[in-house]
Amino acid sequence: MSGHSKWSTIKHKKAILDARRGKAWSKFAKAITVSAKTGGGSIADNPRLRLAVDKAKEANMPKDTIEKAIKKGTGELEGESFEEVIYEGYGPGGVAVMCRVLTDNRNRTAGEIRKIFDRAGGNLGPTNCVAFQFSQKGVVVVAAEKVAEDRILEIGLEAGADDVTSSAHIHEILCKPDRFEAVKSTVAAAGIEIQSADISMVASNLIALELTTARKVMNLVNTLEEHDDVDAVYSNSDISDEVVAQLSKE
Repeated sequence: MSGHSKWSTIKHKKAILDARRGKAWSKFAKAITVSAKTGGGSIADNPRLRLAVDKAKEANMPKDTIEKAIKKGTGELEGESFEEVIYEGYGPGGVAVMCRVLTDNRNRTAGEIRKIFDRAGGNLGPTNCVAFQFSQKGVVVVAAEKVAEDRILEIGLEAGADDVTSSAHIHEILCKPDRFEAVKSTVAAAGIEIQSADISMVASNLIALELTTARKVMNLVNTLEEHDDVDAVYSNSDISDEVVAQLSKE
């Protein structure tokens, strides 16, 4: 069972709460703007933009705000100039951590991200120090109670997924990025509620964490995610269902 899906169970709940408070809207706007800037303003022709817009809509972001963010990316409207930067390092217990940020001031953001790593008992490393441990994957997560393991395995593989793993609480479907839309659409067409769906960086090897270290790593991940410039955080953490249950209560 991959650590990604277990962490996503916790983080997805947090993301929903943040979105309801409107905290996530500025991050969604940045993601939309950068996606439109790098791949064009057509949602139909730009998969990254389509995913960013879908996330914004899930958080009830107003349509006109989404459209303005797209126009800023294509240059139709004036706005800040953001760039995407990947920061890498190690967290407590030697956990590999990747952090994608969208910033208008690389130097300022680098210093702030370094402080977060240091205060959490980790350290920011040089480019590519941990990236080789991750590969880009489409990740679709559904609640285990919504569908039987055999059924979701059948649906996932028929849609072109690479792997389907299950735990007591969730099923996780992994696929190549170019199969993400097909897998997501197939699951939805089968009438199965999707808990989360994203293009993510998935670790090839995982580090099992006991409760104390897992709590420290989660503190690092949460603090990074709360930073205004951080768009996504990935780690190679692996935690048991028991530890997940304890962390979810905290």
